[in-house]
Amino acid sequence: MTDEEHYQQGMEVRRAVLGDKHVDRTLSQLTPLNEEFQNFITRYAWGDIWTRPGLERHTRSMITLAMLIALNREAELNMHLRAAFNNGVTRDEIKELIMHSALYCGLPAANATMHLAQQVFDEMDGPQ
Repeated sequence: MTDEEHYQQGMEVRRAVLGDKHVDRTLSQLTPLNEEFQNFITRYAWGDIWTRPGLERHTRSMITLAMLIALNREAELNMHLRAAFNNGVTRDEIKELIMHSALYCGLPAANATMHLAQQVFDEMDGPQ
């Protein structure tokens, strides 16, 4: 596959997982500094890794969330908490993943993620 084909395949998956609004916002903010990096992310992360046949997107989302909790990467975690729903991950599965992460990533990481997940859920639910 050519770089352009990886890019196109990656863009399709990136939009499916993260949503058009997020991807369009990212593309509208391209600069000479970040343009090559964004192209790299689309080709490699989304066009090569996320399209591999060995794992379903649901599983990839769960693994991604767990790793981001462990690494304490709040911005990416926020984005992937939202994206997980596009891959069929449920709120209960996210809750269980966070509970499980408390054992392996530590209580502070799990606690911070629990608060972040609640914020994401509240924003997704909108005004009540």
